[in-house]
Amino acid sequence: MADAAALGDIFAAPAPNVIMQTTEAVDNGKGVIYIYGNYAGDNMNFDIAAELADDEDIKTHTIRVWDDVASAPLSKIEERRGTAGDLYVLKIAGAASEKYTDFDKIVELTERSRDYTRSIGVALSAGSVPQTNSFNFELPDDELEIGMGLHGEPGVAREKMSSADEVVSKLVDQLCGDLPYQSGDEVCLLVNNLGSSTYMELLIATRQAHKLLAERGIKVHDTLVGNYCTSQEMSGYSITLLKLDEELKELYDYSCDSFALRK
Repeated sequence: MADAAALGDIFAAPAPNVIMQTTEAVDNGKGVIYIYGNYAGDNMNFDIAAELADDEDIKTHTIRVWDDVASAPLSKIEERRGTAGDLYVLKIAGAASEKYTDFDKIVELTERSRDYTRSIGVALSAGSVPQTNSFNFELPDDELEIGMGLHGEPGVAREKMSSADEVVSKLVDQLCGDLPYQSGDEVCLLVNNLGSSTYMELLIATRQAHKLLAERGIKVHDTLVGNYCTSQEMSGYSITLLKLDEELKELYDYSCDSFALRK
């Protein structure tokens, strides 16, 4: 997984000096890869940090994760947000760094995993902002929003509450139509808790996702269910697919031991 994480306040990007300190802490002379969700504040601060690193003769490469299919059309993929797909990109990057010493090869594999990853979520209730003691959006009790972002960014559809199977069907349709994922593909599946959903709810969604993928002839190589990319008090979940090829499959299966993921 990652060697280090540069942290900002809740719902805020890390400051350039924090990113630079983190860069210096992990640099071994072979280069540092920045991997983060595609948000304006993060983009700006990591770009500044990359310039600072260049001044110190530290080689860096930036990989912005833009897996959220609800946040922009495919024709504008570089405008999409980064969400739970970060996990898969970091997993592949860590394994590639362990297997290979060539910086460009590690970058290529990491970017490939990013390009093969798609996510979409559904919110059933709002998340809270600790600094202001308020919620980051409003959602009536009898409605849900498909494509809602972790910070309260608007989704693609707000509709009346429906069954979990119906909701998951809509999410899987959106995902499979975007890359696209096709019969014969092999994928990893992540069902991520947005914050306050129960494991029972997550497992109901997981069961339906497996059923729908099998109907499409898509094989699930591995499934993760749990809290990976969350927003305080937000009820709901996201579904992420990583399309595998032989290289990515081998790297995904590498063992790892981190706070977020152990394999």
